[in-house]
Amino acid sequence: MSPQKMEIFKSLESWAEQNMLMHLKPVEKCWQPADFLPEPQSEEFHEQVKELRESCKELPDEYLVVLAGDMITEEALPTYQSVMNSLDGVRDETGASLSPWAVWLRAWTAEENRHGDLLNKYLYLSGHVDMKQIEKTIQYLIGSGMDPKFEKNPYNGFIYTSFQERATFISHGNTAKLAKDHGDTKLAQICGTIAADEKRHEIAYTKVVEKLFEMDPDETILSLATMMKKKIKMPAHLIYDGQDDNLFKHYSAVAQRLGVYTAKDYADILEFLVGRWNVEKLESGLSGEGRRAQDFVCGLPLRIRILEEKSMERTKKHGCITSTVPFSWIFGRQIGA
Repeated sequence: MSPQKMEIFKSLESWAEQNMLMHLKPVEKCWQPADFLPEPQSEEFHEQVKELRESCKELPDEYLVVLAGDMITEEALPTYQSVMNSLDGVRDETGASLSPWAVWLRAWTAEENRHGDLLNKYLYLSGHVDMKQIEKTIQYLIGSGMDPKFEKNPYNGFIYTSFQERATFISHGNTAKLAKDHGDTKLAQICGTIAADEKRHEIAYTKVVEKLFEMDPDETILSLATMMKKKIKMPAHLIYDGQDDNLFKHYSAVAQRLGVYTAKDYADILEFLVGRWNVEKLESGLSGEGRRAQDFVCGLPLRIRILEEKSMERTKKHGCITSTVPFSWIFGRQIGA
């Protein structure tokens, strides 16, 4: 990134301190995984585990696959911190920098770390999933890293996290609703609590991009167009369990069918962000290329919806499920994908 662009983020440090850090919670006021799980020191521990296993016995295989995939995505947190810490102008240069950008990154990571911990322990105690296969998938995913979309560019990075935090807010919110429908009120509370964290983080990241549109609208709209042309993929798109070379495709198909995260959600998120950042109303500060990028981004939600409608029509014509595949996460049981 050019020195001029680096200076923008340097100049925004006091703004970040006032407008980002407020969306973090003090550790002593944060929930912890232990708040939702059986108490190992309690004489009623084994009874509490039995109650947990009883409460989730009606969860269908499709739901377990999606929940496991969500948990694996959260457990790959080391990758996300590494990628965010590669961004020019906002990285933690020392590992303990007092820059507001660095303080945010470490504290955001610490808050996010609870999500995978809680879901992992819950699934372990449930007895309904093959934890060794899930653990192998997590190791594969962290080792695979992420596609180099960001190119050390913080504009790209903050646009991605704005989109992704809203996507995970939606996904965890939908798993909460489904858990309640299947009679597991504790799991519904867990997923809903995680969704609330994601929403809080989404607000912080979207505020950064809003500020970048104010400070540097041309570069920001060009970055938004670039990220959308590359497509915002779920962080777990490189998941692999040592068996299924198309695991992400199969997992995504199940999530789509259950309504946990769909192509419609993708279009809704983009439409929401375009409105949140007033992209259609940008007038001053745009180059010719920037105006073309603006037109592209503003027209994209409709194009995505048209493609989704055509896809749904094809699905209805040829049938909803064309094949079943085994998922190692649920002991190789076959479900439609």
